[in-house]
Amino acid sequence: MNSTTIPLDAATPYKDPALSVPERVQDLLARMTLAEKVGQMLQLDARGGVEELVLDKLAGSLLHASPQAMIDTRALVARTRLQIPLLMADDCIHGHSFWPGATIFPSQLGMASTWDPDLVERGARTAAVEIAATGLHWTFSPVLCISRDLRWGRVNETFGEDPHLIGELGTAMIRGYQGTGLTDPTAVLATAKHFAGYSETQGGRDASEADLSRRKLRSWFLPPFEKAVHAGCRTFMLGYQAIDGVPVTANRWLLNDVLKEEWGFTGTLVTDWDNVGRMVWEQKVFATDAEAATVAVDAGNDLVMSTPQFFTAAQEAVADGRLRETLIDNAVRRVLTLKFELGLFEDPRSPDPARQAAVVGCPEHTRLNTEMARRSLVLLRNDGTLPLNGGLTTGPDSRAATERQRTIAVVGPNADDPHAQLGDWAGNSGQVGWMPDGHPRHLITTVLDGVRRFAPATWTITHARGADIGSLAPDPEGDTLPDGQPRPKQFKPATIDEAMIQDAVRAARDADWTIAVVGDTIALTGERRSTATLELQGAQTALIERLIETGTPVIVVLIQSKPSVLPDSVLNAAALIEAFNPGMQGGQAIAELILGLIEPTGRLPITFTRHAGQLPVYYNQIRGQHGTRYADLTQEPLFAFGEGLSYTNVSYSNLRIDNPHLHAHETLNATLTLSNTGSRPATETIQAYISDTVTSVTWAEKELKAFTQSTIAPGESVDVRIAIPASDCTLVDANGHRVLEPGAFELLVGSSSRDRDLIRASFTING
Repeated sequence: MNSTTIPLDAATPYKDPALSVPERVQDLLARMTLAEKVGQMLQLDARGGVEELVLDKLAGSLLHASPQAMIDTRALVARTRLQIPLLMADDCIHGHSFWPGATIFPSQLGMASTWDPDLVERGARTAAVEIAATGLHWTFSPVLCISRDLRWGRVNETFGEDPHLIGELGTAMIRGYQGTGLTDPTAVLATAKHFAGYSETQGGRDASEADLSRRKLRSWFLPPFEKAVHAGCRTFMLGYQAIDGVPVTANRWLLNDVLKEEWGFTGTLVTDWDNVGRMVWEQKVFATDAEAATVAVDAGNDLVMSTPQFFTAAQEAVADGRLRETLIDNAVRRVLTLKFELGLFEDPRSPDPARQAAVVGCPEHTRLNTEMARRSLVLLRNDGTLPLNGGLTTGPDSRAATERQRTIAVVGPNADDPHAQLGDWAGNSGQVGWMPDGHPRHLITTVLDGVRRFAPATWTITHARGADIGSLAPDPEGDTLPDGQPRPKQFKPATIDEAMIQDAVRAARDADWTIAVVGDTIALTGERRSTATLELQGAQTALIERLIETGTPVIVVLIQSKPSVLPDSVLNAAALIEAFNPGMQGGQAIAELILGLIEPTGRLPITFTRHAGQLPVYYNQIRGQHGTRYADLTQEPLFAFGEGLSYTNVSYSNLRIDNPHLHAHETLNATLTLSNTGSRPATETIQAYISDTVTSVTWAEKELKAFTQSTIAPGESVDVRIAIPASDCTLVDANGHRVLEPGAFELLVGSSSRDRDLIRASFTING
């Protein structure tokens, strides 16, 4: 105990809930030793046991705690001097990743394909209810990174490539997680990550130096995070990367000048995994852990994830005068504030078995998960084969069509693979050891399960795997990384197995239709799993080619973590459906879509490239290049941001602007007409882009500024309203300031970001 520490006695104001949070924080802080303060700044990995972390390191937060460890920590906290409750956290990215039987939704990329903030908010609220029941207080979600290099291994965790869409969906998720406020026992802390620019990697390599100017950061990468601050997000997690030579962990401009001072963020900052240690052993910008700890605290970090040596290093830095204890006090004050605001001193929100039994994976949550999966599917090509006759049919011959004997061959490595369907951060995806078999199999509906369940009873469903994708082999550099973490194994593509392909070919020849489910695996997804190529791996391309040759119509379903480069065989298939990682109920949704029981409504939140050499291919490119193609290849993407088909035809017309001459404080109001000229209903996602015709600096040709959805009955026409504040029509000037430049603009509205899908109207902003 140091000389300034207030001793414990019978009167401990910090335990009095009648006092204000600042009063309780100040009282508790005054009673803490330096070791206890530094311990509160530690967030440590619980997978190796929790007793030492709580009793010796005095950790303020734990992550990756098993269900049993969640229970054990309560008794351990009671043995500490001040009995400060722990903040329990984990990567619940699209549901409670590592709780057996929890509802696993589509990945964020799948959620983004819905273009539906309300649905995303309801999904996050559902996840929070389950997460809170298990004793967790904090989820490291949403991911607000912008995906521009498809080789990056973490594309699946993002909402895609557009700052506006990311911001709208991210703030919806934050609202869902945090509910009506932190006093709500079903609320969990949301985390905006990875702040900022982490995804702008060199060559797609995870955590590499990000080639970003401050102007580029402000133009594209910071706006979603600023929206998160305004939405009340209470925690931010930092990226792994450095920008202009400065690790984000040490970047005072980003953490203090922008986030805290300019935007007014008063919440808590947490580093990503061993960011402080990595500045010594990997980035090598500091010689000792004490130096790294000093800079990390000075830069404004509050919780240090998985750098256990910070405990002694920070105390050493204070002792030798390098680090002011008042800076540690400031960080601890923010950590304690969260704990008091959550009410953890009165109710630590320990695991509640009765509550878990009532809510985890309950039917209501499963229904919402199914709705999310349905809305996430994107129909990319269709020669008229879909929907299959026998689904939602109408007319005098519908009963005969349903009862007629038909055969569907369901083939491909992902047709019956529950792990590929769930994707990263789910069960056995490699982050924890207590779920070796993943989530309970009976809770997951694969594509094969779904087709068997929803096809007419008179139909025959056959199955053949047909091909493998690949396997894992030990990394020749060793089993562990310098920080002691397991070194990821290397991916080895599978070779062609002729016997497997022949089984699939025979099934296809004997079928009326073939559903081929291909894509990628967990081995090609996530941290440290960026890929040099984007082609379908293993024997998948050979399989599709052989299936096409049978003459049986082939419906290709892509279950994958990110857009692949697709061979001609896939593009020549009868139909193509993008599912990304559609979650537990993805197989049901895919079967329903193929059979015509639901309508295709998803739209791409990210662009598909034709070749990895085209990267980057995001839609909002900066003007100014020579020409529109390479010498050897077009620059046109394979599939564009916002693209997706329906089972009907919807036309856009009669775009008119109510106020084509407006001032900076006004809102642009426009109306257009949508007409459904087909025979099935449509849920259309109307996308509104802005083009600033002449700018003081080079700028994007078009930017998404608004979107809305409208359901249109067959033969119906509806008017749809679009509203865009003039203050959203900004750019970042040469001095790095976001400004509105008066002048001429165009409003572009349509069904995708492609010019051919957009109708236009001009307007001006004055003053």
